[in-house]
Amino acid sequence: MRVLMPLPDRDFDVTEVAVPWRLLTDAGHQVVFATEHGGDRAEADPLLLTGVLFGQLGAEDEPKRFYAQLLESAEYRAPIAWEAIEPTDYDGLVLPGGHAPGMRQYLGSTLLQGKVAEFWALDRPVGAICHGPLVLARAGVLEGRRTTCLPKYMERSAFYLTAWRRGRYYRTYPDYVQDEVEAAGAVVERGPVELSRRGTADDDTPAFVVTDGKYVSGRWPGDAYLFARTFAGLLG
Repeated sequence: MRVLMPLPDRDFDVTEVAVPWRLLTDAGHQVVFATEHGGDRAEADPLLLTGVLFGQLGAEDEPKRFYAQLLESAEYRAPIAWEAIEPTDYDGLVLPGGHAPGMRQYLGSTLLQGKVAEFWALDRPVGAICHGPLVLARAGVLEGRRTTCLPKYMERSAFYLTAWRRGRYYRTYPDYVQDEVEAAGAVVERGPVELSRRGTADDDTPAFVVTDGKYVSGRWPGDAYLFARTFAGLLG
């Protein structure tokens, strides 16, 4: 099946893109990437590759290896443009997250929101993780739907921990992600409190996702493996 994954030109989360791509590709699905103008490959948030603070708070080793593989893949090196997206051409849609400033290009695009709303109306599998549900909220499709997203306590904790060194790096917008998603009428499920442990290829214990019909959502990179497997299950 063909899965669409839109991206900003830069600053997306390494894990939330590379893990779904790797797992979906390994399951035999085709992932098609899309950037605003198409043509040139996107670049992940570099701090998540080196570490946000003293080499910590970045991506784990396996997702970084997946990202290195992704950089060499033909589908990633030739993304289509958002304007060229034909929603009916795809069997699924994945909306990854990220918090660095470059994400605003993707999170704030009314063009992309329109394409996402068109796809949502087809009632096909949609996955969104971390900041990804903001695209759905801004597209006006989450009213009354169960979802998770980046919880306020996570966003606040990361900001307070790193503000002395990284400023507002962890605050993409003045409003918290959870607040905006709730304001759009969604029923947000925060999940168990978790600040450090992450799910892996072999252990979903710390991970949490919410499934509502053909929609699955995750909170942060620590949910990426469970998120990707759950989305693959929705694809059938």
